[in-house]
Amino acid sequence: MLPELLQAQLTKLGIQDFSEITLREALETYIETYTLIKLAPWAARRWKCRYRLMLGDAMYDAQSPAEAYALSLQAVLEKPPVPRATDRQEKEASHEGNNSQK
Repeated sequence: MLPELLQAQLTKLGIQDFSEITLREALETYIETYTLIKLAPWAARRWKCRYRLMLGDAMYDAQSPAEAYALSLQAVLEKPPVPRATDRQEKEASHEGNNSQK
């Protein structure tokens, strides 16, 4: 069960179904890669959470997978991630920089 405040925030963002599978599928429509970890008992006690979802440079600590998906989905919807340059774009930019130095 998600906290009521998180449910209200997701509702404002257009999310109505708070089941784990629906939240995961919704998250996967916006991002390609994430890592969900079920923490070991000692880590869960230390960080006071059972799950950690890593998404780019961000980490979302939660008591359930559904809460982890919901927190990360909320972050993605409120502030969409900046697309990274592809390897080709980086090489082209590097090449252009080398040409301007000559």
